[in-house]
Amino acid sequence: MPAKESPPTASVDQFAKALAHPARVAILRFLARQSTCICGAIVDELPLAQSTVSQHLAELKRVGLIRGTVEGKRVCYCLDSDGLHRARQALTNTFDELTAVQLDCKDGACC
Repeated sequence: MPAKESPPTASVDQFAKALAHPARVAILRFLARQSTCICGAIVDELPLAQSTVSQHLAELKRVGLIRGTVEGKRVCYCLDSDGLHRARQALTNTFDELTAVQLDCKDGACC
């Protein structure tokens, strides 16, 4: 039995970069509306070429936000709930860190 592939460990900047493109967010939203893995229908949902959609899917998979499985000649995709949780935690931790900083800025004198 082959070993299970370890999920990628992405940093907050990698998650942010993956989420920065509107087509990738559209793909994630489309997958979230589905109740099953999707094979091929993603291209029909976006006004993009097959090769462009494939590049976006590869980036989302690389950072662990989606999973892809090969079924014959097709690859089927679905959201990776563990990856989404890791992304949420990484972003939350970053914003918590940023908002914890107390600026020494009295009466708006610094900005």
